Amino acid sequence: MQPDGQLSRRKFVGWAAAHAGAACLIGRRAVAAEPPQVKIAAPAHGAVLNRRHGTQTGDSLTIRVTVEAPEETPVTVNGAVGRREAGRWVADVALRECESDIIATVQGNGAPKEDRIRVVWDRFSRPRYRFSIDDNSFFLRDIAQKNYRSLFDCFYLKMLRDLHERYGTKFSVNIYHTTGDDFTLPQFPDRYKGEWRDNSNWLKLAFHAYANLPDRPYEDASPEKLIADLDLVADEIRRFAGEETYAPPTVIHWGMTRPTAFKPLASRGVRALSGYFAKWGDRWDVNYRWDDARSEYLSRHDAWKDFDSGIVFSRVDIVCNTVPLDRIVGTLAPLAENPDTAEIMDLFTHEQYFWPFYANYLPDHPQRLDTAIRWVTEHGYAPVFLHEGFLGAPSA
Repeated sequence: MQPDGQLSRRKFVGWAAAHAGAACLIGRRAVAAEPPQVKIAAPAHGAVLNRRHGTQTGDSLTIRVTVEAPEETPVTVNGAVGRREAGRWVADVALRECESDIIATVQGNGAPKEDRIRVVWDRFSRPRYRFSIDDNSFFLRDIAQKNYRSLFDCFYLKMLRDLHERYGTKFSVNIYHTTGDDFTLPQFPDRYKGEWRDNSNWLKLAFHAYANLPDRPYEDASPEKLIADLDLVADEIRRFAGEETYAPPTVIHWGMTRPTAFKPLASRGVRALSGYFAKWGDRWDVNYRWDDARSEYLSRHDAWKDFDSGIVFSRVDIVCNTVPLDRIVGTLAPLAENPDTAEIMDLFTHEQYFWPFYANYLPDHPQRLDTAIRWVTEHGYAPVFLHEGFLGAPSA
């Protein structure tokens, strides 16, 4: 799928090829051959790197850079002379800034040729997890219609509070403007604002979509439509729950938008967007319409940064409503063994499966959350919100 607003910088996988060879003769005059091809194979442009990807000291992260170039042509990377290993050039490079350019250069008979990427150093990274719940509207309708004394008289919020008290979990609850039938956010009273505020350190409300239907509402919608719906929901959250409870969205319904929406979303405080980055059949989906190369990369890594918008994209690690209780640990455990997926656990589910009136109700849904959260807690992951700092870690 070709995204709108194609980025002007070097393509993610690189596709410029230079012709190398001997000098040719035009008349009696020799013309020097162009320098040979050079391409940085790893890390990727936009890669988010942490202590698991190299050797970290107080002021640097030293990583290995792999470069594709002819064997007979020495390569330098940020000035360091490369060495040949397993058919490629490699060099060790120390990153000292939050964002660093990596430049691989070869010298031919003509002008030097180079390939350039930019990467992110997650300097203050730590093992962490976030829990995001999509498609929320039923619990708001329940509270508004039953006029509870407390927010936590609603079983759904009580369940989330119990998990928070047990494990310290922080929840991002992503809401609709309407259930699509008999409830809209303006009907929700503001008399609970103090209670929302008192729990805002672990419970945030964020925009998800105007409504559950139609499916994929923003896949082809204009950025203006998406931002208008976001502002509508954000204003309501601030009205009834206060600024402290509001969080910028980290998941857009169905994980699909036009890439031209990224900068407008960033202007509304969006710093991270989560998706599945899954290939179903011959199509990558729930991937914010990124191309195949970037979607494939995100399917194997925690995060990747789009420098044009400043947004970091995060891969969801588990969707609790789709993973049976006895497979939750088996889904999470292998991720903790891979340095590309081990640092951030992006946990996820959907609200509707908690409600007995829902056609696909899951009686063990709360136990699935408890199992996933207990596992990450026991393995040293701390709860965070992705919009705070850099993906929940300090940024300075």
